[in-house]
Amino acid sequence: MLSLDQQQSSSSTGLTQMKRILVVEDEDLIREMLTFALEGEGYEVITAADGRAALEILQDAEGREGDDPFNLLVLDLMLPQINGLDLCRLLRYQGNLVPILILSAKSSETDRVLGLEIGADDYLTKPFSMPELIARCRALLRRQHFSSLPQMPVLQSRDIKLYPQECRVTVRGDEVNLSPKEFRLLELFISNPRRVWSREQLIDQVWGPDFVGDTKTVDVHIRWLREKLEKDPSQPEYLITVRGFGYRFN
Repeated sequence: MLSLDQQQSSSSTGLTQMKRILVVEDEDLIREMLTFALEGEGYEVITAADGRAALEILQDAEGREGDDPFNLLVLDLMLPQINGLDLCRLLRYQGNLVPILILSAKSSETDRVLGLEIGADDYLTKPFSMPELIARCRALLRRQHFSSLPQMPVLQSRDIKLYPQECRVTVRGDEVNLSPKEFRLLELFISNPRRVWSREQLIDQVWGPDFVGDTKTVDVHIRWLREKLEKDPSQPEYLITVRGFGYRFN
């Protein structure tokens, strides 16, 4: 039913550590092979041979204090007790948002669309190769990881709003286009109001310690920023020059 050409990865680092995967598969051989492959990638794997057992395991994990939740569900469709489609539908109805990768011998477009529409995140048809399954598991875990990151607050100073996660800036309600260096400069300034930065410090923070070039590039970028932020760039209200020292954000 599946290929044994598993390829171990040397990059199984932070993302795989402490991740729990529930594998629900009624065929013993496939379940054992999935467990062997995923554990080889550094994941903790729990298994169930039917839908009812899987539901009980998931509910116990949610209800037991101190127990880690599951990060991914690898779910076969043709299961005894409760089939995979019904289990997926029930979990979503209950508000369980664990990422779900469906495994199925049903390969028609209608079957794939149905699986995704009832709440699955990905659909892989049998027979499949182990490297592809592992790659899809990684992608779903990576997506879950980033979606669970804490939201960074919007940075605001008077008429300027900076949205760190969107790399977006508005000035007096209008969006302005900043280059990556301009954005990083503004983020640094607005995060440290009234602090005076020398050119060398700005180079180190924004361009990096390996920068090779003239520190005058800071002055050029400050001028460009003023043209985009200030009502009158010749009389700046935000980016203030501190003669003999550098710049500060007012």
